[in-house]
Amino acid sequence: MSKELQQKSAAELSRDAADLRSSIRELRFKIATRQHGKVRDMRLKKRDLARLLTALATKPKSEITLA
Repeated sequence: MSKELQQKSAAELSRDAADLRSSIRELRFKIATRQHGKVRDMRLKKRDLARLLTALATKPKSEITLA
């Protein structure tokens, strides 16, 4: 998975990070209202987000633009 992340552009990584953040937010509310029983999914999504942000941090500064 890390090789896939390193091949993506900074814009794609930023977009994927934003998508993951919104899905984490939705999952947090579902867990709080007991609509989702697997709390482990939250941990896995947070780890995926951390991997994305790490890959984004390794990109050159000239390539990174905040959307």
